[in-house]
Amino acid sequence: MKSLSEIETTSKRASRAAGFSWGVSEEIAKSICLLELFSLAGIKNLNDYYKSRNDNEFENLFIINESNSSEKHPYCPLILGVSFLDQIKSIENFKKIRFNEISFPLLFLPFLSRSSEIIGKRINFKFNQSEFLLNLNMNISSNLLNKDCPIQAKDVEIDILENKDSFSEQEWKSLYSLSEETFVDESDSLKESAAGAGLTDND
Repeated sequence: MKSLSEIETTSKRASRAAGFSWGVSEEIAKSICLLELFSLAGIKNLNDYYKSRNDNEFENLFIINESNSSEKHPYCPLILGVSFLDQIKSIENFKKIRFNEISFPLLFLPFLSRSSEIIGKRINFKFNQSEFLLNLNMNISSNLLNKDCPIQAKDVEIDILENKDSFSEQEWKSLYSLSEETFVDESDSLKESAAGAGLTDND
């Protein structure tokens, strides 16, 4: 089994050889490690994407808006991912972001996961009846479990979710009321039996 260090180093060097700068290559390598850490096919998708660049063209998007449409070709998932990560503080204000087409969307996924951690909010990623929930870079849930991720994502929607409780106020009050049973006023006897109380010091 390959170590994360080997995966990161090889992904970084391969990305540089594929034409990306060392800085971008480093970000790509971190994201591939993250995919593999979550048992997602990072190395496979990166390999397939680099091979596809021999016969296909992709558009680079450097400035992300609420609605983004490529002119002729699908967006490169790696440049898009780096741009998203760099701009997440301003993108956060959009709430919903749309892209018409992204190639190899699984490669874009870890950049969203890392962005989720930066802003402290979950991010929902939807395309082609597929859906991913990025949870603060701690875990990724999806309806694509045990299925291959499509290599083309169309009509992409990204929702930045506001933090809120998963329980009602009544449910909270009920549990809190139960917890109050542990709140016991200190009596003289409790004070005396407390650790160290009533013991004679031998100075």
